[in-house]
Amino acid sequence: MEWFEALILGVIQGLTEYLPVSSSGHLAIGAHLFGLSGEENLTFTVAVHVATVLSTIVILWKEIVWLFTDLFKFKWNEGTKYIVNIIISMIPVGIVGLFFKDKVEAIFGSGLLVVGICLMITASLLAFSYWAKPRQREHISPWHAFVIGIAQALAVLPGLSRSGSTIATGLLLGNKKERLAQFSFLMVIPPILGEALLDVKDMAEMGVSEAMAGLPTLSLVVGFLAAFVCGCLACKWMIDIVKKGKLIWFALYCAVVGLATIILPYVL
Repeated sequence: MEWFEALILGVIQGLTEYLPVSSSGHLAIGAHLFGLSGEENLTFTVAVHVATVLSTIVILWKEIVWLFTDLFKFKWNEGTKYIVNIIISMIPVGIVGLFFKDKVEAIFGSGLLVVGICLMITASLLAFSYWAKPRQREHISPWHAFVIGIAQALAVLPGLSRSGSTIATGLLLGNKKERLAQFSFLMVIPPILGEALLDVKDMAEMGVSEAMAGLPTLSLVVGFLAAFVCGCLACKWMIDIVKKGKLIWFALYCAVVGLATIILPYVL
């Protein structure tokens, strides 16, 4: 992987992790265009995902400090309730990660047709959430946290946007826009870090030299920094977008890219 390829893929990951257009789907498309696969792609994917987690922590550090401050008061308060909801939301994706990891990875290697179909599903979810007008709820309940968690678990499929699925599901359930983006971004931190640890374990078993084969250190650093910087920008931007309720434009984008991903391989 050349450094400029890493730069492009890092920018894609940083932007699309938060924008509801599927980072995994865009990385799969980018990897296909650059001819990347196997351990080279795995190592790079782990690095850029960790970079976007760090960008979440940087942007939402005040909320994270508030959560831990309330937690260590050892009382049942708003911060404790919020953390419990995050833990509940992790249950579905934890089950998928523990019992279906190999099957999910097989889907990632099955070609771009799955990516295109899942992008179309993402477009449909965003469109439904835009037009639906459910009764607004003040707080995210534990049950809603679990349902949003199911949406996150399904979004392990390449092309099915995690942020798009979780935010759209929350909107369809009637949760307030102001709270959803923040909850969506905070709830993904533990699963991504957990997935990264599992992948690091796999890479350690195969050996550092084999895991880094074809991936120069410069490319890894460039990709990491690009994902981090773009992640910070996209995180702030997405929170404002959700508050303004303008997700329909991303629905149109996902529909166009999804359709192109399905059709173009058969035309070219």
